[in-house]
Order: sequence, then structure tokens, then C-alpha cells
Amino acid sequence: MFTVLECVTDRHDLSITVISGLIALLGMLAFYHLVLRAEESTASRRRNWRLVAAFSAGLSVWATHFVAMLAYEGTVALRFDLIFTTLSAAIAVIGFWLAIRHGFIGAGSMASSAGLMTITVAAMHFVGMAGLRAEAHLNFAWGPIVVATVAAFALFALSLVLFSRLSGHIRIIASAICAVLGICTLHFVTMSATIITPDPTLPAVVIDMADNVWLTSAITGVTLLILVSSAIGVIIDRHLVDLKGFANSTLDGLAVVRDGVILEVNTKFSTMLDRADGDLVGCRADQFLSAIDDQPIDLPRRSAVEASPRTGDSTRIFEVAVHTIEYGGRPSEVIAVRDLTERRAVQKKVEYLARHDMLTGLMNRSIFQESLQTQLECGAATGKPFALLALDLDRFKAVNDLFGHAEGDRVLRDVAAILRASCRGGDTVARIGGDEFVILTAEGVDTEGAGALAARIRTTFRERMNISLDPTAVGVSIGIAVFPKDGADADALTQAADVALYRAKASGRGMHAFYDLAMDQERRDRRQLESDLRQAISRNELRLLFQPIQSVDEAAILAYEALLRWSHPARGNVSPDVFIPIAEESGIILSIGEWVLREACRQAAGWDPALKVAVNMSAVQFRLPNLAGSIAGVLDATGLAPARLELEITETALLKDRVATLDILRQIKALGVKVVMDDFGTGYSSLSNLQSFPFDGLKIDRSFIADMDHDANARAIVRAVVSLGRSLDLPVTAEGIETQAQYSMIVDEGCAHAQGYLFGKPGAGPEPIIGGREQRAELKKTKPRKERDTCLD
Repeated sequence: MFTVLECVTDRHDLSITVISGLIALLGMLAFYHLVLRAEESTASRRRNWRLVAAFSAGLSVWATHFVAMLAYEGTVALRFDLIFTTLSAAIAVIGFWLAIRHGFIGAGSMASSAGLMTITVAAMHFVGMAGLRAEAHLNFAWGPIVVATVAAFALFALSLVLFSRLSGHIRIIASAICAVLGICTLHFVTMSATIITPDPTLPAVVIDMADNVWLTSAITGVTLLILVSSAIGVIIDRHLVDLKGFANSTLDGLAVVRDGVILEVNTKFSTMLDRADGDLVGCRADQFLSAIDDQPIDLPRRSAVEASPRTGDSTRIFEVAVHTIEYGGRPSEVIAVRDLTERRAVQKKVEYLARHDMLTGLMNRSIFQESLQTQLECGAATGKPFALLALDLDRFKAVNDLFGHAEGDRVLRDVAAILRASCRGGDTVARIGGDEFVILTAEGVDTEGAGALAARIRTTFRERMNISLDPTAVGVSIGIAVFPKDGADADALTQAADVALYRAKASGRGMHAFYDLAMDQERRDRRQLESDLRQAISRNELRLLFQPIQSVDEAAILAYEALLRWSHPARGNVSPDVFIPIAEESGIILSIGEWVLREACRQAAGWDPALKVAVNMSAVQFRLPNLAGSIAGVLDATGLAPARLELEITETALLKDRVATLDILRQIKALGVKVVMDDFGTGYSSLSNLQSFPFDGLKIDRSFIADMDHDANARAIVRAVVSLGRSLDLPVTAEGIETQAQYSMIVDEGCAHAQGYLFGKPGAGPEPIIGGREQRAELKKTKPRKERDTCLD
């Protein structure tokens, strides 16, 4: 008897033994490389790669065993049975597939996988040994075999642990070496524990050494071919999958075409055409795409060209670029397709918004200017007239403030619909501002036609915008300018329409007016007057006059009302009825009002302390949230007692923002300043105003006083106001008393105070008294120190 271990050292071909070791190492390197590839793949591909890995591992272990057995050169001839040899290979493959089919997640999974690998190698070994044909009997020493099995299990487990913990190339190399050690340990220890007992009685086995060499070479070659093919397959697959993934990650559809036939496509390309990849490959590209230049779709071009699909949604727009590359060793074309459908839709929308008003869909200002310039050029060439209508909505701001911007937007859309319905073919409607619209008529529309259009618009407004039924209804004012008589260029025609619009609004709103030269001159005068008014304070052109207010019972002067006058260097004295509205519309009233208050308080500070000063306040001034603070600052600076100041306001001050205005009035009242309602009876909601705020007095408008002697209704109104004031304990002042008869009537009605030319025209006011603040200041400036001390004593 002899042991196989002795045969390994003394009776084996060393070169074949080395080959068996290389087969084991290459096999395990390929095995772990394939397992790694399986982990990196998608779920559908992972199963396939694990099966390939099982083939690589099983066949490499099987080849290692049989090549090592073929390396034996002993006295006992050895031959292998084909059936058992094949069965051992199948066992090796199936065993490794079972070991890796669920991966190596967790210690339990790695232990079970290592156990399966150990059992697989041992089963393959013993099945292969069962197929051994020789003139001998085989016996096994099971003790060393059990020890080798445990050692192999430990090495396989270590191999799996290293594979799960390490990274990079060392991960595969270290794991493969441990696995090879496990295979060799189990194989050679088991072989060394195998005892071969020759038996001459057994049938003779004749072995041709040439057959052994051929079998060794065949097994080695096939195994190496499988291993190398697997490794190359991994590399190629990784390369192709990476390229496929790279191609699929682009925003463009890509197709490789040769001789007009599609060879390869990415996912984006097939998605664009609503087809599966398999439906496209092998078909001609022109079946699916049509270029705008009618050339073959795969024709290389210097620049991109538009294309559309021949099937599916024909409204889609593609951009196609074609380049020649080398694919599969032959020149091919790559068609890059980009979907421009959404971009073109966005582009069209942007272009539309650039030319139209987003809210109403009408033309916007810039495009209207282009249309106007084009029509002016045509009109200059043909001499045909046309009209420009400037429209402004009446009451729109009130609707917007009261009902909110959403309702205001709805009103603007309704107005746009009315204007479209009122116009005729060739007319252009545009929205150029918040509630400002313009209409450019077609050529051939003269003054009469423009007037008819304006009348038609106003009629439609009255029908669809009935304020008695709809609180959000608005009106429209229209100014009309006609080319060429009212202007030969865009600026002149637009300005003429604006001037006419201003006249229409001044005429009572809801009207239309045509431009004329007198309007233009009037507007220029008004603008010049506004410009001069802005500089009136700095040029010392403003002055105050004071008109007395007399007590009816005591026949004594109680106060003086400050009246503003403007002495223009060129125009002379400008009436307050002319410049006050201009100041209020332009906002200049804010600075003028502050100057009037300061100047009135300064002068009144030098009067008899029993006299008060009354100052009129504009409704515009109540837009200043710090108005009460400004008044307090003026009183402090001038030294006038708050009780000597009376502020006169009209009911229009309460119309704009009633809550905010009443809050400001309460702040003023808290200073100790008196607040009187001026022109009572001519405004709105007079009684509710009296209820909302504790006024200190009422002033009856002069229009009622002037009509008392011949209008019983006017006298009745005066009587009612006086009675109301008496009930509320409010003194009533009658303005505009010019005759003794008027005075007698207001005395009979019970008015407390009277004011008018009968008692004195506006003048410089009362003489300052010695000791007044201003006089003391003046004495301090002019007298020596000793005299001033004596005077103050």
C-alpha cells in the first residue's frame, strides 16, 4: 500500500500540477469577479450573472481535481468514467449556484454559503473518485478528511467575509486566494487520506499516455476558455451597459444608423417615437422621421435641422443632428434627436405675452406703438385718415379698492370684451396701462366714423355696465384724435388724444370729446401753471389774508379765517378756484398746506390771545398718516396755543378712507385743536359724519345764504342746519354774509357766528399786540440789552 501524498511528491508531473493550481486560481478570480458584476447589475440581470459565476467556479474546481489526478504517474493505471466525471462537474456547478443565488448578506447567509461551497467541493471530489477505474481498491482515512473539511469551511467563510468587507481589486484577489486554499486543502488532504490497494484480480486497465496528455490539454483548454470568456464577457458587458446607461442618461434620443438601417437606439429615442427598442432596430430611419429639408434623415449635416414624426403625434417638433462615427468597425451615422415641442410652445407663449396684455389678451403698449407707426407710414403714403381713441375707465379705482384686485381684473376682462365687440374689422384695441385703453381705427375712418365708434362704445357700456344693478360697473371716457389734422406723427397724435380725453373727463365723465387746438393751449397753460405753482413758495409769491368771523350775540370778532392768495409775476393774482384744484391734483397742496398752517399760526401767535385762527385743510392732506404730528410740530414751533387753532375740513375728506381719516381727526382733537366741518350740507352722508366724529362747529355753505332771500328751500335748509347744530350743541357759522338783510335772516334763524364782506373783506388781519411772542422776539433783536430788560420788567 502507499498514500497519494507520496505520489504527489514523487510520482506526479509537476507542470500539470502547477496547471491545476493555476486553473483553481483563475477560476476563483473569475468567480468573484462575476459575483461582483452580479451585485452591480439590475435585478433582472443579476440572476444571469450568478449562473455564469456558478459555471466558472464549478468547472474550475472540477478541472483542478481532474487535472491534478491526471498528473499522477504511478504504477497503477488510472482511468476516469465518463458518466461520473460529467456528474461531478454538474454537482460542482449546481452546488456553487445554490451557494451564491441569494447573495452574501449577513453572517448567517455567509456561513450557509461557505458550508454549501465546502459540501460542493467534497461531493464533487468523491463523485469523481467514484468514477475512477484502476486495478486497485480505494479506502479513506476519515479523520484527516473531517479536519480538512472544517479547514476548508473556515477558508471559504474567510473568503466570503473578505469579499463583503474589502473594496477594489484586493477584494477579489484576497477572496480568490482564500477560496483556492480551501479547495486545495480539501482536495490534497482528502487525496492524502485516500489509500489505494492494488488488486491483480481486477480487470486490467490499459491507459495510453497520449490520451492522458490529450485529456489534460482538453480539460485545461476548455476550462481556461470558459474562464477567459467569462472574464471578457464581464468586461464587455460592463462596457456596453455603461455605454448604454450613459446613452440613456442624455436628454437626446440617439440612434446608430448604417445604410439607412437602425442598428442601435437608446431609451429616449424609442420613447420619443412611442415604440419599443425592438420595433426600431432593423428598420429604416426614414420610416419614423421626416426632415424639414426633405433629405434622408440620416444624411450628415453641418447644422441641426427640424424634423417631425411620421407616425404618432404629428404635431411634435424635433431637432435632428447627424454625425458620422465608427461603429462595429464600419462608418455609421449617429442621429441625435431633441424634442422641441414644449420649448416651441413656451417660446410661442413668451412671444404672445411679449405682444399682448396677459390679463385681457389685447395688444400691449409696445406692439400698439409699432402698429401706430406702421399705420402712420401707410396714411402718409395714401392720405387716408384714421382715428386714435384714448379711453379711461370711470370709477375703476373705487371698484378695485372696494372689491379687491381679483374683481378688478374681472372688470378689465369684461371691458376688453366690450371694446372688441364694439370695434369693426381692421380696428386695433390695446391696453396700455392699468385702466387705460386705446383703439386705432382702420384706414378711412374720419371724424364722423370715430364719433360713431365712440358712441357705440358708450352705448354698450351703458347696456352691460349698469351701476344701479351692478356695484362693480364702470363707465368710460373717450378722447379722439384724427390723422392727419390732429397730428402727423405718433407723439403728436397720442398727445392730442390724451388732451381730448382730459376734456371728456372734465366734462362730467362718461363722455367723448374730439381734440381741438384750444384744448391743447388750455392743457399747456395748466401745465405751465402747475410748474409755476411748484416754485411759488420758494419765490415768496404766496401770502395769507384774514377774514373776520363775528359772534352774532356779542357783535364781536371771535376769529379770523386764513385765506390763501397767489400773486403770479406774469399773470397777476390767480384765483384760488384756479390754482387750488391744480395743487390738489398734482400733490403740491401738501407743501402749500404745511406752509399755510405754519404761516397762519405764526401770525396768530402775535394777536390778542382771545382771537382764534381758522385754517382750511385739503382732503389730500389727510393721506399723510403723520398729519397730527406735523400740526403738533407747527404749534410747538410757533408757540400758538392749540385751543386757538381751528381746522376747517369738508366732507370730501371723509370719502377716500373714512376709517383712517377719522383716526387722524381724533389725534388732532387730542392735541386740543378745534375741528369744524366746512360747507356743511353740500357733501355726502352729513348726518353720519356728525355721528362718527365730535366736531366743534358747522359752517353753512355760502350758496344757501345767497339764496335765502328768494328761495324758501334754501332758508329751510339753513333753519334745519341751525336746529341740528343747536341739538348737538355745535355753534353754526353762516358764510357769505354780504347784506344787512342776509344778516337779519341768519340772526332770526339763530346762527351763532357770521362771516362775510358785511363784517370785513379779507385783509392783513388784526394788529399784533405788544407782548406777543413775535413782538418780543423782534424787540430782542433791535433793542440794547439793558432796554430789553427794562421792557420785559
